[in-house]
Amino acid sequence: MDNFSLYPREDPFDPFSIMLFKALQVIAFLFFIALLAINPDAKAGKIDTKAEFIISMTWPDNHPDDMDLYVEDPVGNIVWFHQREAGFMVLERDDRGGANDFIMVAGKKITSPIREETVSVRGIVAGEFTVNINHYLATTGKPVPVSVKVEKINPTVDVVHYDTIMMDHTGQEKTAVRFRVAADGSVTDVNHREKSLIELTRSTKRGGK
Repeated sequence: MDNFSLYPREDPFDPFSIMLFKALQVIAFLFFIALLAINPDAKAGKIDTKAEFIISMTWPDNHPDDMDLYVEDPVGNIVWFHQREAGFMVLERDDRGGANDFIMVAGKKITSPIREETVSVRGIVAGEFTVNINHYLATTGKPVPVSVKVEKINPTVDVVHYDTIMMDHTGQEKTAVRFRVAADGSVTDVNHREKSLIELTRSTKRGGK
């Protein structure tokens, strides 16, 4: 009579299929957990870096003039093209305008239009920092807009200072900004009082660029 039943029979129980399905579920769950570990949620405004401050100087793309960035820390260390590391400060690149903004790839010269020098400050030193611009070589005879930005990196990015200064002749030096840092890394004062850093480096053998 079963052959004439109006109701379908239940599928036979298959323990191997059930175990295989459960195993696939476990593997999928473990894969999901692994993805979470590899790609943690990003925290807004958080940058994973060892620097405490980033000081950058830029001037127009493809400009042939050579600008130099000088930074003095509270204990008198100065970074510039002749002294690229001092204290916690590092001059990441000496940009010489049109003279060195290229790399060789497969025997061909590839140029970069970007004009930028950057100093990283990799530790907290309480006291005043001074940031100067030096117009090392003027070639066009025209004023050049030079922008200086100071960013506090940790725990979140905070622009301490940003301004543009006009430079117009070889040898010109201007103080872009002076800022005071407290022991906890906070910035307590920003000013623009002029101070020559080149004069402080006169006793150091300058060397060619």
